[in-house]
Amino acid sequence: MSKQIIQTNKVPAPIGPYSQAVIANGFLFASGQVAFDPATGELVLSSIEAETKQVMENIKAILEEAKINFDHIVKTSIFLSNMDLFAAVNQVYGSYFSADFPARETVAVKTLPRNVNVEISVTAVMQH
Repeated sequence: MSKQIIQTNKVPAPIGPYSQAVIANGFLFASGQVAFDPATGELVLSSIEAETKQVMENIKAILEEAKINFDHIVKTSIFLSNMDLFAAVNQVYGSYFSADFPARETVAVKTLPRNVNVEISVTAVMQH
């Protein structure tokens, strides 16, 4: 098996021993993204909508670095600090897809890194 590491400076660098994304066997596996603004290095936490938008923009930057887009995503995992945030997160998340939505699970967890409210990871196919 060969694997290719995807790394872009348009997303904050990993804060641990992991890659932003890995391509293997025709799939891209992107690590969970939180709302770090790559321009400032600060978290975007002004609202759950702004936080989710920043997460999705970080995912977009990783996809673009791999030369694919949201149409290539086949699976997402959404982690929330509280299920009461589901509707707001879902509205922003949904605006990044047009049809043929990916499979997904959404779960509430006790705590997320840096006490953020949302983290999203994706799996994408490299071709249609």
